[in-house]
Amino acid sequence: MRAVCQRVSSASVEVDGTITGRIEQGLLVYLGVGREDTQRDAEFMADKIANLRIFEDDQGRMNRSVLDIGGGVLVVSNFTLCADARKGRRPAFDAAAGPDTAKPLYERVCELLAARGLTVGRGVFGGYMQVAATNDGPVNILLDSSRLF
Repeated sequence: MRAVCQRVSSASVEVDGTITGRIEQGLLVYLGVGREDTQRDAEFMADKIANLRIFEDDQGRMNRSVLDIGGGVLVVSNFTLCADARKGRRPAFDAAAGPDTAKPLYERVCELLAARGLTVGRGVFGGYMQVAATNDGPVNILLDSSRLF
């Protein structure tokens, strides 16, 4: 499972003219589920996202998590994070999980984040989405449940 976590002042997702998720200060998370991912990957990712210390403390150091600041998390499914563009010019998506595997794991990450007391906004799994965000920093962190980076 892979994620791009962006520290934002605000973010929203729109599908067919309707806003499906919106947060103020917090994290915009693009989440990609791989074919080999399991519940353990979902648990790892939710814990990492909730506790990632990328918000500034009183001394200006990145020492607070989204939990610490009472922020929200907007989670957007994004199978393209599993793309392999090492060969040729067209990415291959063979490593991405199919919808039957990916959707329950995406939902599980959202549920685990909410269970920690976070406000969780969502995109529409498999939908064509318009994502708007005001990046704060910018600060962007890549996560991989297999710890490849």
